[in-house]
Amino acid sequence: MGILSNTVSICQFRVTGALPEGDLYQWSSDRLAENAFKSIDNTAQELSLGWVHVDDMEQGSFDTPRAFWRDNYTVFTLRRDQRKAPSVLLKAEMAKAESEFLAANPTFKRVPKGERDNLRDRVRASLFSRILPSPTTYDALWDRKNGIVTFTSLSPKTVDLFEDLFRKTFVGLRLVMIHPLARGEMVLDDETATLLKQANRASSEDVVSLIKENTWLGMDFMRWLMYKTMEDSSEYEVNRPGHFMEGEPYVAYINDRLILKGASERGVQKISVAGPQDNFSEVRTAVRLGKEITEATIYLEREEEESWKLTLKGEMFHFASLKSPAVRIEKDEVTDEGSEREAVFYERMYLLEKGLQLFDSLYADFLRSRLGSGWAKEAADIEEWLASDDESSNGGGTC
Repeated sequence: MGILSNTVSICQFRVTGALPEGDLYQWSSDRLAENAFKSIDNTAQELSLGWVHVDDMEQGSFDTPRAFWRDNYTVFTLRRDQRKAPSVLLKAEMAKAESEFLAANPTFKRVPKGERDNLRDRVRASLFSRILPSPTTYDALWDRKNGIVTFTSLSPKTVDLFEDLFRKTFVGLRLVMIHPLARGEMVLDDETATLLKQANRASSEDVVSLIKENTWLGMDFMRWLMYKTMEDSSEYEVNRPGHFMEGEPYVAYINDRLILKGASERGVQKISVAGPQDNFSEVRTAVRLGKEITEATIYLEREEEESWKLTLKGEMFHFASLKSPAVRIEKDEVTDEGSEREAVFYERMYLLEKGLQLFDSLYADFLRSRLGSGWAKEAADIEEWLASDDESSNGGGTC
């Protein structure tokens, strides 16, 4: 699912490094073109990786603004084509090639290792020449105004490929993942952000350490939100800048699907709880037994016709299956296809940014509570609720 889809999975990065002086558009155009995707359809190559247009994966030229340059956004798509030979077929062809080698060289009882490697290379090349590569695409959105890149894959392998090609393309720049601690620093005022830095449990500034040693942020956030869903009104106010005005009310709650993890004698145990939650009894029992919520479906609603739904992955703060309101573009007889695609793009960005504004406002509310002087009492209230009988829950939240 691409960035223009109503439902998309995304992770986000900050761009670090100094942008070049001079014409940024021309620099971007040249760099993208130099690293554009090159077809391997008429070759026997196994893999090709490069940039294409977000609107057309067959186009790798970036010589016009419409191709990638839209107001404060640079938008492009990572295309990856790969040939894969079925293992059964590869094994059969190798057996055939080895038999032919031994028949031509009767003094050998088996194929020498070096020759076997050569045979495998030739067999793979022969198979690849008869197999079309399978294409996959992943969109990237670089908001130059705030220096944030949004990428539409959560696969660690694909994310690594994207980071490597971005660094190769835009020399001098690199991407740094926006994890729970980094997102917290983004959404808080200076005073509270200082408290968050003091609460940082990582022993170094290495990104992996910052993520793995601060998993408490995601777990506490989802436990807090589950409690608020049941014991509060689920009503909040916008507190982050964006398309919504500060102070506008919205509703946020957790429901439908949660995943919990915990250690057991057999290793890490994973529990999935699905379906509408009346009082989270199964989840509460699991938490009492030492499990922690690592993924949850969150709803964000501004008005009846405006709602967002996402699955938050707590360790990394990746947004899986982020569903926004549908894009509705009015067409007329004079609107060409290119203009319509641009209209869809800007409307989609508008809706995506509104949803993220609500999420960031919710996360900021949690952090102010979690880092504030009243957290000890609120944490005790949450523990008391988790330990209470299911029947005692008043079900006051919005589900």
